[in-house]
Amino acid sequence: MDSAQVKGSTDTYSTALGNRHVQMIAIGGAIGVGLFLGAGGRLQQAGPALILSYALCGVAAYFVMRALGELVLHDPSSGSFVTYARKFVGPWAGFAAGWLYWLNWAMTGIAEITAVAIYVHKWLPGLPRWITALAALAVLLAVNLVSVRMFGELEFWFSVVKVLAIVVFLVTGLGLVLTAAHVGGSTAGVHNLTGHGGFFPAGLGVTFMTLQAVVFAYAAIEVVGITAGETKNPRKVLPKAINGVIWRIAFFYVGSVVLLAMLLPWSSYHSGESPFVTVFGLLGIPGIGDVMNAVVLTAALSSCNSGLYSTGRILRALAEKGEAPAFTGRLNRKQVPFGGILFTSAAYVLGVVLNYLVPSEAFDIAVAISSIGVVSTWATLVICQMRLRKAALRGELERPSYRMPGAPYTGWATLGFLVLVLVLMGFSDGPERIAFYSIPVLAVLLAIGWRFVSRNRVAGERNRVGSR
Repeated sequence: MDSAQVKGSTDTYSTALGNRHVQMIAIGGAIGVGLFLGAGGRLQQAGPALILSYALCGVAAYFVMRALGELVLHDPSSGSFVTYARKFVGPWAGFAAGWLYWLNWAMTGIAEITAVAIYVHKWLPGLPRWITALAALAVLLAVNLVSVRMFGELEFWFSVVKVLAIVVFLVTGLGLVLTAAHVGGSTAGVHNLTGHGGFFPAGLGVTFMTLQAVVFAYAAIEVVGITAGETKNPRKVLPKAINGVIWRIAFFYVGSVVLLAMLLPWSSYHSGESPFVTVFGLLGIPGIGDVMNAVVLTAALSSCNSGLYSTGRILRALAEKGEAPAFTGRLNRKQVPFGGILFTSAAYVLGVVLNYLVPSEAFDIAVAISSIGVVSTWATLVICQMRLRKAALRGELERPSYRMPGAPYTGWATLGFLVLVLVLMGFSDGPERIAFYSIPVLAVLLAIGWRFVSRNRVAGERNRVGSR
């Protein structure tokens, strides 16, 4: 048993995550397959204007993270926004937020597993993608079930690889641009931003249509908040981790897309291959493309690893209130919520099935549906921060010193942006439109689920009263 576990408790989490784990989990959440794989297809779709999409979503992500930081400093909890939604909005909001977040990660996990299969397919084209997806799921499931410390260690090293790869790319890419180097028959330089049809080669409308996919790229930045219940000295560690996520968004995401757009004409990128692999593969250095392929494979495994971790904790928070199946709230001897992790992994099996049935479309379908969960999670955090601020103004609680800047105006602006992302999904010709029209279906399912939970809760109260 981990030495850092809470003494005498089998019903609480271990506090096995140290500062270095939390810092790197925060970085890992900010660098995922949405950048490593999705950016290629989006560059082909919108051209250099994709930079604008990443910048706009980055600003929204900044305010979401600051809202999360204020909430975490008020109440460090592994239930995260589920706990905050119950407290500041109502029990039904916690129920809805938790299940929408689970939907987010269920679909994200499918996208990550699909990405793993795509990357391995580059080396083993004869191996069916669904076999690779199933093998990856089995390994990550085993890691998450053993202990939180093993999860933390694996995520630490996953993140180290990702950060080093991004830094190498940024340094190399900047050098290639400054020296006007030849990359795959074209010359790297600022001219690539406007020289092939202009900065908006497909029009401003198409640029805005990419917002949904870019929001997905930023998914998982909130995982650092869920680590609060398993972190030593969270009020000291978490603000630093959250601040780190914010500047990494600007440096890693926006910086990377700017360089990608300058290194090659936007038409050189395509979906189904990481743009980083595309660039390094065209440099003509033996084996460099394979090295980058291994790195982006690590990124996909890392994100899937985080998904199993976070949903296990969120499902337990729901189960404690009778809002999820009882077994999802159970901990094993290592204080790991194995029930919730197994529940999510069952959904990830759907990713294996999709890779068997529609391997070419599995990634885009999962991304589209996942984005609904991302938007709802971000909106929940902003709304809860706004309610916290109002409660503090009424003198009902003390507001932390780490606060959302510009509140409440920045909160309203962020919510408006998130609504815009959802509306734009309805005008898409791809899987995004399917996801948009699934919103009413999700709303009905959540309403039915909440009604069922409420009835069971009332019946349980009556039984307890009657037995006295």
